[in-house]
Amino acid sequence: MTKEAEIEQELITKLASLKYSQRDDIRDRDELERNFRDKFETLNRVKLTDSEFERLLEVIVTPDVFTNAERLRNWNTFEREDGTPLHYQLVNLKDWCRNTFEVVSQLRMNTRTSHHRYDVLLLLNGLPLVQIELKSLQVSPRKAMQQIIDYRNDPGNGYGNSLLCLTQLFVVSNRSQTWYFANNNNEHFSFNVEERFLPIYRWAARDNRKVEHLSEFAEQFLAKCTLAEMISRYMVLIQNERKVMMMRPYQVYAVKAIVDCIHENRGNGYIWHTTGSGKTLTSFKASTLLKDNPDIEKCLFVVDRKDLDKQTRDEFNRFQPGCVEENTNTETLVQRLLSDDYRNKVIVTTIQKLGLALDGTNKRQYRERLDPLREKRIVFIFDECHRSQFGENHKAIRDFFPNAQLFGFTGTPIFPRNASYSRVEGREASLVTTEDIFEKELHAYTITHAIDDGNVLRFHVDYFKPDGASIKPGETVAKRAVVEAILTKHDAAANQRKFNALFATASIDDAIDYVRLFQEIQTERAAADEDFRPLNIASVFSPPAEGNRDVAQLQEDLPQELEDNKKDPGRKKAALAEIIADYNARYGTNHDLSNFDSYYQDIQQRIKDQKYPNVDLPHARKIDIIIVVDMLLTGFDSQYLNTLYVDKNLKYHNLIQAFSRTNRVLNDSKPYGNILDFRAQRDAVDEAIALFSGEAQDRAKEVWLVDPAPKVIGKLEDATEKLMEFMAARGLQARPEEASNLKGDEARAGFIERFKEVKRLATQLDQYTDLTNEQKAQIEALIPRDDLRAFSAQYLEVARRLQEEARTKADPASPAEQLDFEFVLFDSALIDYDYIMRLIARFSQAAPQRQKMTREELMRLLASSARLMEERDDLEAFVASLTEGQGLSEEDIRKGYERFKAVRQAAELARIAEAHDLPAEALQRFVDLILDRYIFDPDALADLFQPKGLGWKARARAELALLEDLIPLLRRKAEGREISGLEVYEEN
Repeated sequence: MTKEAEIEQELITKLASLKYSQRDDIRDRDELERNFRDKFETLNRVKLTDSEFERLLEVIVTPDVFTNAERLRNWNTFEREDGTPLHYQLVNLKDWCRNTFEVVSQLRMNTRTSHHRYDVLLLLNGLPLVQIELKSLQVSPRKAMQQIIDYRNDPGNGYGNSLLCLTQLFVVSNRSQTWYFANNNNEHFSFNVEERFLPIYRWAARDNRKVEHLSEFAEQFLAKCTLAEMISRYMVLIQNERKVMMMRPYQVYAVKAIVDCIHENRGNGYIWHTTGSGKTLTSFKASTLLKDNPDIEKCLFVVDRKDLDKQTRDEFNRFQPGCVEENTNTETLVQRLLSDDYRNKVIVTTIQKLGLALDGTNKRQYRERLDPLREKRIVFIFDECHRSQFGENHKAIRDFFPNAQLFGFTGTPIFPRNASYSRVEGREASLVTTEDIFEKELHAYTITHAIDDGNVLRFHVDYFKPDGASIKPGETVAKRAVVEAILTKHDAAANQRKFNALFATASIDDAIDYVRLFQEIQTERAAADEDFRPLNIASVFSPPAEGNRDVAQLQEDLPQELEDNKKDPGRKKAALAEIIADYNARYGTNHDLSNFDSYYQDIQQRIKDQKYPNVDLPHARKIDIIIVVDMLLTGFDSQYLNTLYVDKNLKYHNLIQAFSRTNRVLNDSKPYGNILDFRAQRDAVDEAIALFSGEAQDRAKEVWLVDPAPKVIGKLEDATEKLMEFMAARGLQARPEEASNLKGDEARAGFIERFKEVKRLATQLDQYTDLTNEQKAQIEALIPRDDLRAFSAQYLEVARRLQEEARTKADPASPAEQLDFEFVLFDSALIDYDYIMRLIARFSQAAPQRQKMTREELMRLLASSARLMEERDDLEAFVASLTEGQGLSEEDIRKGYERFKAVRQAAELARIAEAHDLPAEALQRFVDLILDRYIFDPDALADLFQPKGLGWKARARAELALLEDLIPLLRRKAEGREISGLEVYEEN
């Protein structure tokens, strides 16, 4: 018995103990459908004719996963043969636990083009809602997930043309480790170029202890009622994106805690979930579940800033369009509070608007109109329950709604140690904590938990020392020295400008000074060095309010900016107007102070637009560093923001909030959040870590902070030594060019695994901003930069060959099937299409003796970048065709390269046409129609282009060899007409 078979039998035995019915008789498609028909007719108390059941299958079997997810969760209508409507449900919607639960193993789904077999399927009411794939121990989770995705997206596999289309969840396990993730449509269910992987989770107990062994996972997650609850209540359907999301364990526990607290009317509570853990999704799910609670009159989600009001409202409406509306003013809020419309049961608002509504002194007398709600049960959910909830507005809510229940979400609770707000009752003053306001902690998921789980990143903190000298905590450094240091370190910190940074300054005056210093020093550097590439610097801080209520509201949570704008407001206003004018000139925008919010939103979007490669969005359209005072240091999220420069004193929750802007997970090219501190705040960092680490204070620093450089260099030394020993054991010298002499898939796979670890550690060290010259020399001695680049080129070539072989062999036992290639480690934002075009132009323009890069060096650079893998052959051939000193401009190079590609592709297409005895002109017309004009039958398009995961419109011209695989399929699709069949699609 094989290992996988043993694991499978253990799981089936476990499920039987959980009262699943084992259905050994269901082995193929027909038996699956007969079983579903029986369950459907019993549930809906109906007897269908054979033709009615066939038509029902035609209705519910569709490749659109999102449509299936909606149909599964709602009542539906079907027209019977006599014309009467049948209102039906697919599962028992009133009580999911009362569905039938069955387990099927080794189901074979035969179609015309595939013969797939599924390890284990869990049937709810006859529908295969959960697929479990069992793997051997050595398979990595990401590779196992990729195998599931490839299987799922393979045409003809049954997911689009059988009851498998209703699959909601995938589970992958190798017995000792188990993961789960949601099914989705293809656009949300594939790996993109940068290897940002689907959300895949491990289950955990309420105390965040991981539940990884398959037996324990089955006990806790696959128990019948638990599984039914996970699918029915804790999957989120994002309407705008037609995407299904699975909630993480801690999100589930938080929602349950709030719902139970309300159901049992047990007072108030708060959720301590770290920044970056998805609090908005958690609060959305809690709100939607409360929407159906008849005991609750209203649920208000309360934020404390105008921009968070919009951000939260947009997030809620992303999950479900129109579920919350904008409260443009307090009057609108009052009207919605008084409305009986079910759509107004959940309301997103700011605490300032709510405070105005409850203010008894205002002339509109909102309080009198709201009086009918006074004794009702109102639920308030506060986002980031900090300062403004501790003041008079909070007291007004408690006084006006005595039966209200209040719940707070926070990533950084206020404890006695970090409390600053005080209230006076009688003659005694007391500090106010989160617990004072919200009574009790309902669930905790700290940053320590999140880092352990890989849901957020660690931090690398570089404490700047000017000229090697130490500075005292809080002491300021000369601004010029700060700017010089940032310009020197930024490319390393931001992974060659793949990412961008915030620069937190102590005051608006400081921000203004820094904007001017960056302009001045970058101008000096550009004049002195033709290769200097200036950073794109922008800045945002709030203007003087001058009666503008929106700005005044914004500044309620920006204490430094509020104070700064009281002193010499005219100077601040003029400086900000100048900054915005410079911004308009650079980016072609038209912002001004009168519409400050549009400028603020533009900056946030431009930071997020860093995700686009420069070939799609030029670097000139992006921001490298945004200089701020208070803004963006809380509540702002971008996966492509990885660095924070700090020239202001930070403590406790303010420090953690600011640091946490940098630690959103992306992929292996972003190993941690980078902090460069210019105020020597090591003690403040240590205190904040200790305060917010939760129960793991003894190991908090070890968890939160990356290893120091000497330790990582030691790991690099070990990894390099293992690579060299591996090469030597195969009789090869430890040189990059020898990698091409490795024989057999096992040896090549061994090289992939060992060099990937070298590259991962080198990538981590590349982004350390505090390396000494001695440490840099040590790294260079271990693996010289040129060798690293040459080994990277060999890695990409070997990986490409292994991928092709794995595709053609389709052998699960192949070493290549166990590999996780992680090409993103070999991606470079610097070595992109524009950069290569510039280098080729320079190569063409310079005489050989004056060239900064030889043809060979240029070739090695091309070969070492994963971003250029698809065009590598064309680029290398084009460079080889150029004459040194030819004197072509960059524009000449770009046009010449496009002509060169067209000629090569035409020649390749002619070769394919000749090899398959097809008219070249007809084949060219066929290709042009698909690629240029999108004239093609969509179903045929899916069948033809998805087998290779091809982004067909963007990439097919560069992969004409794929036509060799497609032509036989084209012939079959064309009903056997071997040549003229091509033109059938032309007519479509």
